[in-house]
This record gives sequence, C-alpha cells and structure tokens, in this order.
Amino acid sequence: MRCWGAEAVTTMVKAALSHKYNTELHQNVKLQSMILGPLQELSYIPQADIRQRQLECVLQVLHNNGDKLVHGWPLILGVIGALNNDQGEKLIQTAFQSLQLVVTDYLPIIPCVYLQNCVEVAAKFGLQNRELNISLTAIGLLWNISDFFYQNRQRIESELAAAQSREPGSDVPGGEVPPFDALWMSLYVKQGELCVDQRPAVRKSAGQTLFSTISAHGGLLQTNTWKKVVWQVLFPLLENVQKLSSTASNVKDEAATGNILIHHSRDTAEKQWAETCVLSLAGVARTFNAKRKVLQTIGDFPRAWSLLLEYIETNAMCNNAEVSLAALKSFQEILQMSGDPKDKSDDLLTLMKPPSEVVMSRSEDTSKALPRSSSEDSDLDLALWTAAWKVWLNIGTSATKPPPSPGGKAPDRGVYVPSQAFLTALIQTFPPLFEHIKTRFVAADLQKLSSVLKTALCVPVHGDASPFIIPSFPDVTTTPLQEASLAAMEVLIKAVQSGPESMQSMYPDIFDQLLTFVEFGVRVPKFGQLEAKAFGAVKGPQVDWVTMNFVPFAEKSVEMVVNLYGVSAKHPVVVQAHVLQKIIQVCKPEEGVGLGLILNAGNIDLQRVTI
Repeated sequence: MRCWGAEAVTTMVKAALSHKYNTELHQNVKLQSMILGPLQELSYIPQADIRQRQLECVLQVLHNNGDKLVHGWPLILGVIGALNNDQGEKLIQTAFQSLQLVVTDYLPIIPCVYLQNCVEVAAKFGLQNRELNISLTAIGLLWNISDFFYQNRQRIESELAAAQSREPGSDVPGGEVPPFDALWMSLYVKQGELCVDQRPAVRKSAGQTLFSTISAHGGLLQTNTWKKVVWQVLFPLLENVQKLSSTASNVKDEAATGNILIHHSRDTAEKQWAETCVLSLAGVARTFNAKRKVLQTIGDFPRAWSLLLEYIETNAMCNNAEVSLAALKSFQEILQMSGDPKDKSDDLLTLMKPPSEVVMSRSEDTSKALPRSSSEDSDLDLALWTAAWKVWLNIGTSATKPPPSPGGKAPDRGVYVPSQAFLTALIQTFPPLFEHIKTRFVAADLQKLSSVLKTALCVPVHGDASPFIIPSFPDVTTTPLQEASLAAMEVLIKAVQSGPESMQSMYPDIFDQLLTFVEFGVRVPKFGQLEAKAFGAVKGPQVDWVTMNFVPFAEKSVEMVVNLYGVSAKHPVVVQAHVLQKIIQVCKPEEGVGLGLILNAGNIDLQRVTI
C-alpha cells in the first residue's frame, strides 16, 4: 500500500506539471505550491523506498519541466536537500544527481532570491559522511556556484535589491549588509563549516576552495561585509581548527585506515589536523596580506590584527614541527604587507576580464570612508607593528628557552628542542619586521634581540638531521641559521649607521654581540644542560644531539667587527665604551686561544682594527 500511495502521488505531480493551463504554470505561484507540496511531504516518510520514488520523480520533473519551476524551486531544492546520514548510499547518489543537474543547467533561470537555497543544499551534500566522493564533488559545485555569482553579479545584485524593496519582510538575503553580499556570506559560512569536517580530504578541499573563492571574488564585497567575513568566517575557522586539533588522537587508528597505506606524516588524526591547521592559518594570513587596505577601514582592525598575531604565536610555540614552522611562514606573510593602493588580488580579477559595461563596487574603493591624516595612519601602523614585534620576542624567547633539567640532571631524550628550520625561519622574520619598527627600536629592544640570537645559535642539531645541516670536511661553511643571524645583524648595522644619534648609541651593544659570536668559534656554547657531542667528534648516527660548527661563523663575525670598527672608530660612544679594548681582549692569546687561527683563516689584518 505504501508503494502504491507513493506511486500515485508522484504520477499525479508529473501529470499536473505537464498539463497545459490557461494561465501559464510558472505565473501561478499558488498552483505550483499545491502541486509540489505533496511531493515535498514525502520527505517526512522515513522508508527508503518512498524516498527513492520521490527522488526519481524530482529527477524526471527537472528533465521535463525544469524551465517552468519559477517559484517552485524552494520546494524542489527542499526535497533534494532532505537527506541525512541514516539514508543509504543509493538515495544520496540519486539526490545528488538532481543537484548536479540544477547547478549545471538551471542556475541561470532560478530566481535570484532562491540562490541561497542552492548554496545550502550543496553544503548539505558536502557535510554528509556516507559518500566521500559526493562530498568532494559538492565542494566543487560550491566553487561553480561562486563563479556563477561572479559572472552574473550585475543581474543578481539588481534582482535581489528589487526583491528586497518590493517585499521588505521576505526571505531575501540581507539585513546589515546588501543582499548580494549576504549571498556571498552564506557561501563563505558554508565553506567554513566544511573546513572542519571530520574527514581530512574534505577539510583540505574545502579550505583550498574557501580561500581561493575569497581571493578571486572577495573584491566584490563591501567594507561592512568584510567585517563579517573576518569575525564570522575566518576567526571562527581558526578557533574551531585549533580546538579540534588540540583534542585529536595521536594514536594510529588501524580500523579506520584498513589496508590502505598512509604516509607516516598523516597516519594519526593529530597529524591530519596539523595539516588543516597549516592550511587555515596560511589562508587567513594571505587574506590579511592581500586585503589589508580594506580591512584597515573596518573599524576594529587593531583587534583583528592582535587576534591573528595571537593565533600565530600559539601555533608557533606548539610542539608540532610542521605547525610551528607554518606559523612562522604566516608571520612572514603578513610582514610583507605594503601600502600599495592596488589590492594584490586585483590581478586575479583583471585576468577574469569582467564585461566592460559592468561597474563593480570594489571593496578597495574606500573613498566613502572618513579620511584620516597621515600621522594617524603612521601611529596606527606603528602600534600594529609594535604588537608584531612583541609577538616575535615572545616566540623567540619561548622557543629558545633551554629544556628543564630536574635535579640538575640532563633532560630526557624525548624533550622538545626546536628544529634548525624553525629557528632559521624565526631569525629570517626579523629583517622585514625591523623595517616597520626601526623608528621605535631602542637599546632595550637590541638587548632582547641579542638574547634571542645567542640562545638560538646555542640550540644543537638532532643527530639524525646533522648530516643534512652541518657541512662536512673539507667543505666547511656556515649553516642557514648562522647566515640568518649575520643577515639580521647586517640589517641592524645599516640602520644604525644611517639612523639618528639615538640609534648610533647602540654601537657598543652591537660590538658586544658580534664579539660574542666570535667567541663561539673557540668556546662552543651549551644549550642548558642538554648533552651534545662536538662537531667533528660524531661517529655514526647513535648520537642524540650535535653542536654546530662555529668556526666559519666566527670568521665572518670577525670580519664584520673589523668593517664596523673601521667606520665607527671615531664615534664618541665607541670611544667611551672602550670598544677597541674589548676587541683586543677577545683576540689576546691567553683570553681566546685559537682566535689567531680564526683571524688568519679569514685573511683579516688585526692592524686594521686599530686604525
């Protein structure tokens, strides 16, 4: 009886839609609702056979009468999207066929007020967990829908505005933002939900699609909408990813993987969420970098900037090497922000060649915003970069802190020690950051920088990684970390030489730092109580930690000392600080055995220092 009843309903619906009426069916909203209403009611019946007949009927209706469904689209989309994870795979596949047909063939004729329904239904198929391929394909459909929004932006925007003016209380998307922007917001929110799905493949695909959509089409949004994107999409995404990754299991789930071979870097849920964390943080950082001009006009940009720095700091100080290194890369990304009036993502929009007759309301057009003086802008920028400098110091101080040694004993083997790649990225972050803060850089900041540099250079290399980082004889050169430290000092020296008198007072501290580097060539520093073998004394891969070779590094430091003293010897602060006496003391044989060899190896004439 149940099957006969479903057959009767679906047959009558198809016959009624195919019947020719005096008044065209697409003009009779009430009649369409009366015909399609019973078909939608079948969605509440849990039996699979009823649902199957219903979906087959919908597919036939779309093929035969899709062009007549003007105001019946909410009912049809409601039937397609009435799925849950308890339904079988066949039902989900049949329903998804209908959705694919709607997106590929009928989007141009669907009234614009119902486009948000399409977004919501596509997102439902992305979130279902019975068919992975359907979820991934649904994410692709969301990308296709975003392209449709962009290509038909003028028509959609005008129709939504007209519908909102005709029916202020209708279901037209809008509210605090224009209806067209609200349509984009619904798309971004749904993509953000997919970015925290339990399946790694879905998270990765959704994350890439979300940030690609924002990069390609974000220029269409107005300033008020960008505020919602930041606080309702981007930061909730970072918060959810951080929360879920912190609770993910670090035990390999054999039952979930079965016989599938998975790379060791992705064989646990914790490692898979680490990849999601990297993708999300990098995407948000790129968005802040590309959209800085418009984001600075949203009113609470300093709060958003501080929160982004907080996420970067938290991730940089976690024990996962992949996440911590990616956090520093994101830090470097936002340090590349420039004041160019042209948004970097405009290049993508230009390549898409929009129709010439369309006048687009770009989010970068901030002419309506209240003008601010250049002094206010510079003060705001300095405050933002000062916050970034504090975060850099926090990361550097925490990451280079020696591991605890209970009872004065050496730390356990499993203690966390930052990698050379992480430390190198950290030091490489300083030069671009210094360009933003050099006007407020004082002696106290130099002392903090020196502390981070010295402790970072003290960190040993893990025995397994030492063959790839420490050069072997006879090709003895500086390591990337040492090169980055010297480059940071070079940037600082150039700024001091060309800076005001207040900055030139830092000459003695710079000499102290460089002379400390020179001493590393003779007295290799220790990293807390961590036991490490000296460079050249390693026999085989059984050693846990290996110290760096500082001789080439000390040679270059001596050369920097000589060059710097040659141009600053007559400066009053250099004379008063007895810098020459310190240089000679470091180079005295009884104080620094072997420093003469360093001077000779570097072809450095000590007499140049005394000129």
